[in-house]
Amino acid sequence: MNAPWKSGLPGNRDPFSAYICDDNALDVLRPVVIELGWQPEKCNKGGLRNAVQSLSVSASPAILVVDLSESGDPLNDINALAEVCEPGTVVIAIGQVNDVRLYRDLLASGIHDYLLKPLSPQAVHDALNQALAVFMSPKAGDADGAKRHISTAVVGTRGGVGASTIATSLAWLFSEAHKSPTALLDLDVHFGTGALALDLEPGRGLTDAIENPSRIDPLFIERAMVRAGDNLSILSAEAPINQPLMTDGSAFVQLEDEFRQAFEMTVIDLPRNMLINFPQLLADVNLVVLTCELTLASARDTIRLLSWLKTNAAHAHPMIVANKVQPALAEISKADFEASIERKVDFVVPYDIKAASNAAKLGQVFVDANRSSKATVAIRQIAERVMGVSSDDVAPSGGEKKSLLGNFDFKAMLAKKPKVDLTKAD
Repeated sequence: MNAPWKSGLPGNRDPFSAYICDDNALDVLRPVVIELGWQPEKCNKGGLRNAVQSLSVSASPAILVVDLSESGDPLNDINALAEVCEPGTVVIAIGQVNDVRLYRDLLASGIHDYLLKPLSPQAVHDALNQALAVFMSPKAGDADGAKRHISTAVVGTRGGVGASTIATSLAWLFSEAHKSPTALLDLDVHFGTGALALDLEPGRGLTDAIENPSRIDPLFIERAMVRAGDNLSILSAEAPINQPLMTDGSAFVQLEDEFRQAFEMTVIDLPRNMLINFPQLLADVNLVVLTCELTLASARDTIRLLSWLKTNAAHAHPMIVANKVQPALAEISKADFEASIERKVDFVVPYDIKAASNAAKLGQVFVDANRSSKATVAIRQIAERVMGVSSDDVAPSGGEKKSLLGNFDFKAMLAKKPKVDLTKAD
């Protein structure tokens, strides 16, 4: 029901349904329902038991009215209703018992309101309007329903450069070190390692989203994402390799849109082929971390990707991160690499095979398993630059320190009409 969850307005559920024991109450309820623009046929005969039976095989409505008049133990019966009610449903109970303790217990169990019989049209109208107000209210702490959101895409210029390690580490740092609600979206649908790095089962959330984009709404996000911590959730997949990816990319765009409403940070582990096939994925991305290695092939592809970003995602700030760097064994020097791509490398992450092995053995992300590693120090600096809280006087590339937040056009972002959001009712 409504108390334990904070969900958005359900996009594919009925707005209203009622299960009422007697005709007199139905006669009062139906005209109010018609006035609010809902179908009077959704006012069903039968009380709480009928509601439980019906909702056990069908989706819950946004607003549910249930009659407790025939219930011998209302609190236990309400708990049975909670087991079949989907998160985000606002429940209004009606009954004949005028007991303040029952009223308080029902509210504590998650009921939005309790109305006494005989019903009056005005009381019903007020209760339903208050239930609607739950959907229309912005989240607490949001200015006019809008909030800051930073979306970061991590792209490897070559296979094996460690883009997924960077992506999972950044997501973990945003959520743990900076306490920002963070979503990690691993778009390597067949061979992604995001969940593996976090020692989690990926679930079917991402494949379900691809197969049926119309299901994507706040409730779907809440159920499909796998929790990796108090502030970190991941959406990934291990799709069968005999099933090609059949999508126009709309599901990914919808997922990003929902993430903007539910999280403060989004990290997208974005394979190169997905970037090229679905350029719309970068429409609302603020920062693209191009993860490269100091090789000729990587220099060539860094040049190509920078050119592609300039043409297709000019709004996104590119950051060059040289990963797994071994100066003595590098194919080309950092100076030659920078001369080739005609810009500075923003960060250099040293190669540390022992640290990588340690993270794999522990089932932890790289920066969590190796907190004192030089590579971890470099990745922390990347996270701090993204968050705009770096305390260094000089950026690692040698240029003047500049917060990336200064490059984000938040006015344009916040000008977008915010989605209606269903918040927790007290």
